[in-house]
Amino acid sequence: MPNKNKWEFWIDRGGTFTDIVARRPDGRLITHKLLSENPGHYEDAALQGIRDLLKLGRQAPLPVTDINAVKMGTTVATNALLERRGDRTCLVTTKGFGDTLRIGTQNRPDIFALRIRLPEQLYECAAEITERMSASGEALTPLDEVQARTVLGQVYAKGIRALAICFMHGYRYHDHEARVAAIAKDIGFTQISISHNVSPLMKYVNRGDTTVVDAYLSPILRRYIDRVAGALKSDRDGCQLMFMQSNGGLTDANLFQGKDAVLSGPAGGVVGMVQTSLSAGFDKVIGFDMGGTSTDVSHYNGGYERTFESQVAGVRLAAPMMHINTVAAGGGSLLLFDGARLRVGPRSAGADPGPKAYRKSGPLTVTDANILTGKLHPDFFPAVFGPSADQPLDAEAVTLAFTALAQDIGKNQTPEKVADGFIAIAVENMAQAIKKISVARGRDVTEYALSCFGGAGAQHACLVAGALNMKTVLIHPFASLLSAYGMGLADIRAHRERAIEQQLSAEALSALASDLADLSAETTAQVRAQGVDDARIRTLATLHIRFEGTDTALMVENGTLDEIRTRFEAAHRQRFGFHTQDRELILEAVSVESIGAGEPVHDQAAPPHSTTRTTPIPHRQTRIFSGGAWHEARVFRREDLSCSDRLEGPALIIEPHSTIVVEPGWEAELTPVNMIVMTRKVMARRTPAIGTEVDPVMLEIFNNLFMSIAEQMGFTLEKTALSVNIKERLDFSCALFDGTGGLVANAPHMPVHLGSMGVSVKTIIEQNKDSMSPGDVYVLNAPYNGGTHLPDITVVAPVYDETEKSILFYVAARGHHADVGGITPGSMPPQSTTVEEEGILIDNF
Repeated sequence: MPNKNKWEFWIDRGGTFTDIVARRPDGRLITHKLLSENPGHYEDAALQGIRDLLKLGRQAPLPVTDINAVKMGTTVATNALLERRGDRTCLVTTKGFGDTLRIGTQNRPDIFALRIRLPEQLYECAAEITERMSASGEALTPLDEVQARTVLGQVYAKGIRALAICFMHGYRYHDHEARVAAIAKDIGFTQISISHNVSPLMKYVNRGDTTVVDAYLSPILRRYIDRVAGALKSDRDGCQLMFMQSNGGLTDANLFQGKDAVLSGPAGGVVGMVQTSLSAGFDKVIGFDMGGTSTDVSHYNGGYERTFESQVAGVRLAAPMMHINTVAAGGGSLLLFDGARLRVGPRSAGADPGPKAYRKSGPLTVTDANILTGKLHPDFFPAVFGPSADQPLDAEAVTLAFTALAQDIGKNQTPEKVADGFIAIAVENMAQAIKKISVARGRDVTEYALSCFGGAGAQHACLVAGALNMKTVLIHPFASLLSAYGMGLADIRAHRERAIEQQLSAEALSALASDLADLSAETTAQVRAQGVDDARIRTLATLHIRFEGTDTALMVENGTLDEIRTRFEAAHRQRFGFHTQDRELILEAVSVESIGAGEPVHDQAAPPHSTTRTTPIPHRQTRIFSGGAWHEARVFRREDLSCSDRLEGPALIIEPHSTIVVEPGWEAELTPVNMIVMTRKVMARRTPAIGTEVDPVMLEIFNNLFMSIAEQMGFTLEKTALSVNIKERLDFSCALFDGTGGLVANAPHMPVHLGSMGVSVKTIIEQNKDSMSPGDVYVLNAPYNGGTHLPDITVVAPVYDETEKSILFYVAARGHHADVGGITPGSMPPQSTTVEEEGILIDNF
């Protein structure tokens, strides 16, 4: 049990800044922020931050007997992965499979690139061991231990000390992996990651990549942990040291692994967002974390949303992580004009040179647009710029740059309209990111509140919420340090998973009981060992269910056979919009999580409402440009507000680390839990372009909207397909066409498909324009009507207006199928003389 008469420190060690929230012995919370790297001033930002708050010298030993716990999130592993600074690692695998991870899944992230750059592998070499297990557990090739010892000895002689052991079917049959690990330990390897411990699930590539990441990152993470633990004496009589895992749970420093550290900091932000929102009475929340380079968005509706397959810094990971969608739109995103459209990002100005206003001759950014429109004011921003780091933001340079850009664009554009247009585009980019975790997954985002945090989020929160037709925005007083605050609010969690791969049936569930009992015992013991009594531990079991023949498993709560089927059907219909009843369900895996509830942290109450005034007194007057017009706005300091104060927009609320913009049509209120809740009263709408002139702002916004539709089509097709060519090789394309069959937007799929798909759509329109009705779907692969080779089958569907009388546009998808008949497998046999010899011909079906 924690000692409430001691200090606690909750720390988010980020890439640029380290944020600290400390709970004093008297229960009060205080905050601190400092640079994560400051050579010559201190060795470690987290330890120095603790010294600063305790008012100690830079080299003073920490009074560990006065500290109860330090709970941290860190980007040490993330940065090592991004910068490829992990330990030298060798992949140990089945003979003949040494290049499997290098081959990967054959995905092409940049499909239109003329020069393909293969992802850099984390492992330095691959050691192939003579052994092979079958999928049913038969030893097809016995393990050659003599050869294994010889090969590993050669690897050790190269100076490599980290091994990632991943054998075929090792997720289920562990013997060979365990025996080789024992040999490696005997030789002297100091980091041995074994796939059946790291990621005991099917799919060799994902399991292998995850094991390599663990071996690559764990040593550098361990060195950092040992340094912090040594200063805190956490392994002796000092305080407890815990780290945030990517799944949103704390764990003891000795149990923290590389594979669990990649989203350590952002996971703390999600926990902070959820817990503060719940304390304010909101249980359906979208997290909106906007920083300088990117924006992270997350979803909560009664439970943390996790993903078991992710890609971070070009590396595949099969480990439980918070489901966080990131878009390259932050305060430092570059603003560009390409001659037709205004573009925001994806490149960023970074910390150096930074935005134009930072006095380092930087480019125009989103931050500069907020300065020109009056939403960021130099008077309320730290004067830390210029050669002596004592000058304010350079608003004059920003004005000159936007004036020049407006003249370049022409079309009667003014500097403020251009800046406002860039903000609108950035807002739309962030709204699309939110749609991918909400609307694209079948959720009505209008029922949610937008919980805003991060340094730049409060300037855009109202606009992002408005773009999504959301009505409520939440901003916590620790919004700019919410990831650190989340460390103190998080529970202790232990997670285990096991592959099952059986048809879902009553017999399978009966056999599953022993697996659940074993996993529950392991996770409960791990949480109990970290000082949590049994009364505060609860255990959850989650089943991974998928349709037979597909790869996409959905996670549902355990229960009876009928309950599991019903939950899966509901989850599938919500995610994909349909449910197929005539396919068997497969129980792919089971996950068990034990949760040790942490001590409650109560938000500090807002100051009581003043009895001497009825409305808050503004600090000063200003004006902001929003929605195409200037508005008079009042400026308030947050510390001058009291409980139940209401502010009608437009207004600015100045906080120590951020500026909150209350847009026209919105109202802000300070709640009893000291959280600012903004509510939309009037829906602000951008004035549409009049006449025949093209609006470069709306052109870019609609381009992003149409592209999002095509991308969501592709996501659904990939996740529900039975064809290996579609679900694994991604040999498909999706696009949006106008009422005449002209291409409007296509997702970045297969170029050869997209070049002729429009002809197929126009063929369907010409042959069926008088007989189409809502719900019709047309199929063809005819090479005479826009088809390529016969395995590429195209489906075309008209989309009607609400009255179901007028066709608005068409959607089409083309996918490669493995077998369409013909005289040889595949397609285009060289000896064929008629198209029928190639396969079945489908035309306007």
